[in-house]
Amino acid sequence: MAGPLLEFETEMFLSLFGSDGLLVTAEGMGIDRILLQFMRVYSEQGSLVLLLNTTTPEQEFFTEQLRVEGVSHLPRTVTSDIQSTERYNVYTEGGVLFVTSRILVVDFLTDRIPAHLISGILVYRAHKIIESCQEAFILRLFRQKNKTGFIKAFTDKATAFSSGFCQVERVMRNLFVKKLFLWPRFQASVNSTLERHKPEVVELHVSLTPAMRAIQSSILDIMSACLKELKRYNPTLEAEDLSLENTLGNAFEKTIRHYLDPLWHQLGAKTKALVQDLKVLRVLLLYLTQYDCITFLNLLESLRSSQKMFGANAGWLFLDSSTSMFVNARSRVYRTPESKKKLKVGAEAEKHKSSSASEVKRELVLEKSPKWEALTEVLEEIEKENKSSEHEPGRTLICASDDRTCAQLHQFIKHGSDWLLNRLYTRTIGKRDPAAAAAFELDSDKKGKGFVSKRAKGKNPASKKNTKTSKNKSRPSLTLTQMVGKNEAAGSAVMGSSGDELTEEEDEEEQLKLGLSSDAYYGVLKEPMTVIHPLKGCTDPHSLTRVLHEVEPSFVVLYDAEVSFVRQLEIYKANRPGKPLRVYFLIYGGSTEEQKYLTELSKEKKAFEHLIKEKATMVIPEEREGREDTNLDLARNLEPANATTNTRKAGGQEQSSEPSRVIVDMREFRSELPSLLHRRGLDIEPVTLEVGDYILTPETCVERKSVSDLIGSLQSGRLYTQCLSMTRYYQKPVLLIEFDPAKPFSLMARSDFRHEISSNDVSSKLTLLTLHFPRLRILWCPSPHATAELFLELKQGRAQPDAAAAQAVTAESDTVAESADLYNPGPYDFLLKMPGINAKNCRALIKNADSLADVAKLSQDRLAEILGNVNHAKSLYEFLHNVADVPAPAQKAKKT
Repeated sequence: MAGPLLEFETEMFLSLFGSDGLLVTAEGMGIDRILLQFMRVYSEQGSLVLLLNTTTPEQEFFTEQLRVEGVSHLPRTVTSDIQSTERYNVYTEGGVLFVTSRILVVDFLTDRIPAHLISGILVYRAHKIIESCQEAFILRLFRQKNKTGFIKAFTDKATAFSSGFCQVERVMRNLFVKKLFLWPRFQASVNSTLERHKPEVVELHVSLTPAMRAIQSSILDIMSACLKELKRYNPTLEAEDLSLENTLGNAFEKTIRHYLDPLWHQLGAKTKALVQDLKVLRVLLLYLTQYDCITFLNLLESLRSSQKMFGANAGWLFLDSSTSMFVNARSRVYRTPESKKKLKVGAEAEKHKSSSASEVKRELVLEKSPKWEALTEVLEEIEKENKSSEHEPGRTLICASDDRTCAQLHQFIKHGSDWLLNRLYTRTIGKRDPAAAAAFELDSDKKGKGFVSKRAKGKNPASKKNTKTSKNKSRPSLTLTQMVGKNEAAGSAVMGSSGDELTEEEDEEEQLKLGLSSDAYYGVLKEPMTVIHPLKGCTDPHSLTRVLHEVEPSFVVLYDAEVSFVRQLEIYKANRPGKPLRVYFLIYGGSTEEQKYLTELSKEKKAFEHLIKEKATMVIPEEREGREDTNLDLARNLEPANATTNTRKAGGQEQSSEPSRVIVDMREFRSELPSLLHRRGLDIEPVTLEVGDYILTPETCVERKSVSDLIGSLQSGRLYTQCLSMTRYYQKPVLLIEFDPAKPFSLMARSDFRHEISSNDVSSKLTLLTLHFPRLRILWCPSPHATAELFLELKQGRAQPDAAAAQAVTAESDTVAESADLYNPGPYDFLLKMPGINAKNCRALIKNADSLADVAKLSQDRLAEILGNVNHAKSLYEFLHNVADVPAPAQKAKKT
């Protein structure tokens, strides 16, 4: 990150500094550098600036960068660790603050933050600011209380605005900004600056082996067949988005979810299976180019065995292309000699069928990954160059897609491909072939053919992995669900390929020698330093940036291509104009890997072209920024005019002008409902509640559940205790169940419906709950918007709740007047369950009997007198006095 801003970056900064707006840059074009420049400017006591939407690792990174640059008033983080009473002082000290959204909402509502003192708000990842999110609520509260402060938003995800109707305009509306600043890679000033300081690029188009090409062709044929089937079963799906080209991209699963989620419950098993098959095939494509021949075959074999074990109906396994794929995948790893095959004919073949795998000696082929050979050539070229150079030898940074690839490359460079492939074979497929294990034992004694041993005799190869990798050292191959679940980020589990000879102590020692702070790299050499680092999947999103600036490589080898890092390298080179940088770009020519990279580039280009057109035609109202009260988005009551007049009058009398208030539990600020209630004109009072989530009136308490929460709470019994507390302390307890109208649900499968109640069914449990708590009301709401409307109706013409009284109610307390009248809750609840007793007559009975034993002593006539109903008295008397194991009619017969 070090170095002054480039010309176009200064232009970016000044345009956004001059006026509020949304800055959209191309991915990898240093949006963090612009944000850091803003943080530098505002890191002083005289200003109070809030930074929204950052993660903890990002906050640490920004703070560290400012510390290195000598900024004295560093940003601070406000979390729940800081007491609410101390927070006001933290705010008044000024500077840049990272505040969690929940705390910020609560502090704005309770005036714990000096809103008039806020200089402005910086919003990171602005594409995520949708109307219902916490950050949009914060910005609305800020604009209502502060008309002068700035709002500046940043994002580098142009593609996020290409889906949905007027997406960028909606985001700008939620951000209260009028201006849109677009900085694609093809922008003239960006292009001219980066062209002047171009790194030397060596593109190596590596050819796939014939077997790899045949496998790729088979997978694409199968994917094409699956897509065809999917469209046949669902003719309404848009053909353009579900093209084979788009299936290769990272966003495919998001696209298919967008189309199928609302209909998921209506889809047949065939469609669901096809979607799952496409996921599996995408993983296979990734494994083919990303990992070695053994890892790929192991995945294929495990798919077939899981099909047999679980009876999963993956139809594509029976296609001709699938057979061809299996044959080619095996041919890359081993071949079975023809002569041995011919011996096994007729009946003898049947006899030996089961044991053939162990008896027929496989000849190992172990096809090397073509990229490994290319990498060896590149490293040899770098080594020669370093030797012949008069200057200090240049350092090398090798970047691969994920952790697992890095682990394999590390092993390959240290020990060579033969050692690595033999070791992988023994640990996976070789377990079923004992002869191979013995062969490997002999072969492993001769190890040391690796690239490093050849060039670094006497030097200790260092190896540092992040904690994730170390834990997974001896992990076996992944299960089907893990493999499919991982898909693009398949690499965090290192499959047996990352065992190291170095002990932990030596590892730490080498780490110190290399002097790097990032926790996610694999060191290979100390002099000249060679480091391998994953492009994705690190716990720290900026670890690659750190390594780039700490290592300061003269050579970068891109084992896998990623658009954002390529651009990062361009900016890195432009910041060091005199120093050489050579980038080796390894890519499989004519492969899905190349196609994926090109599709990603073209999608971003199209997204920017779409944004440029939209910017040209966008109509933005003058009051968009909300600096005057004319902005309707800041108006808090969205009721129609006649509704507001009706609520103010009751029986011709003016009601008290006290504002409508709702008491909300602190934990509820993770949901969007408080934001919608506030927008509808209700004052929100955030407190910590032990009973209920929302208190609407002194008598009405609401417990809010999503469908998944409801099922979980019913299963655990937690909902019962929550309803018990609500019923005990409030006259009108309400259970609110919110669901998404776009995703219809069922509490139980249609086949599970029974005539009688079963303690295992969710619907039965819900029925028992309503029988047990007759006063409990259940509200089903299709969205938070509907809930907000319902709350307004429930509050109409009723008294406002008191926060102090609501807070005083705890699960054990007896502070509410009514709860004191309940005497002993246990016997009281038991009494209510008896026949003939209801909420109206139980009080009369309690006054005439001190205990349940006293109730049993009362005669039937006396009970009729107390309860005021002969039938109720008879039901209760018979319930108490009938002999348990003799049927009532038989008992009467004896008496007569």
